[in-house]
Amino acid sequence: MKWYITKRLIMLIPVLLGTSIIVFSLIHLTPGDPARTMAGEHASEETIQRIREKYGLDKPLYIQYLIWLKDALKGDLGRSIVSHESVTKEIFDRFPNTFELTLVAMLFAVIIGVFAGIISASKQYSIFDYTVMGIAIFGVSMPIFWLGIMLMMIFGVYLRWFPIGGRISMMVSIHRITGFYIIDSIITGNTEALLSTLHHLILPSIALGTIPMATIARVTRSSMLEVLRQDFIRTERAKGLPEKLVIYKHAVRNALIPVVTVIGLNFGLLLAGAILTETVFSWPGIGRYIINAVKMRDYPAVQGCVLFFAFLFVIVNLLTDILYIYIDPRIRYR
Repeated sequence: MKWYITKRLIMLIPVLLGTSIIVFSLIHLTPGDPARTMAGEHASEETIQRIREKYGLDKPLYIQYLIWLKDALKGDLGRSIVSHESVTKEIFDRFPNTFELTLVAMLFAVIIGVFAGIISASKQYSIFDYTVMGIAIFGVSMPIFWLGIMLMMIFGVYLRWFPIGGRISMMVSIHRITGFYIIDSIITGNTEALLSTLHHLILPSIALGTIPMATIARVTRSSMLEVLRQDFIRTERAKGLPEKLVIYKHAVRNALIPVVTVIGLNFGLLLAGAILTETVFSWPGIGRYIINAVKMRDYPAVQGCVLFFAFLFVIVNLLTDILYIYIDPRIRYR
């Protein structure tokens, strides 16, 4: 077990190195000059040249990459060209917002998706089965930005049940300790902040969690149908065990491996892919930050965010692989 974890951690090195090279190359191939963007439209060539020299943009690309890589290994992802703040600090300031949104969206997706898939498989070819699969296909096909706008229009503008943007109400104050608003409001006993935080989370979480929910439901159904056709399930039924016990005690656990794989992949993707949701709902997370960085040709910010996302994605996959061992003991023995 320890050797497996060590081996996977060593594999992080070439993955992150390759990611950093690709991102560094692509960001420098995009049209636009960050020095000119910073200096302004009517700045002189001398001013632009001074900015290039200040941020090392006048050096060859491989020299710029090696300097950035050396600093990144020390945990220093550089300074934002736009805000002049440490990219590492700006990422960690916004990460709690992105993580909370992703976590709530995944809870929504897992709870509804898994139970819908289980019930759909146990009632195959019923009206419920066709309805769930129809919703799943619709959910997978639906663009996140369109769903987000529709949720805002219906529940935010017309019905006025939920706020249409932001992290917390402007009328509510919260004392930041960990940066996670739910945890901070619980620690400080601030019920008003907790309710406001949860209220603001509902619409973006639904928008972000719809596609993974549909995917999880389809995979759960498929995996459950495969398990329900196996001999040991027929044996359990022949013993006279109640159908609910057969499904929830024996079938579900054996069907979990592909479901956990999909959950792990989607969790990693949502951490790195909440860009559209954060933009639509004006959510102050890393996704919105990276969009602004791309617009402003903020090289250090874009490179730092993508490297951070790559690291998170690989870690989530590692944790998913470790979870397999506890779900299915046969994997441990192999």
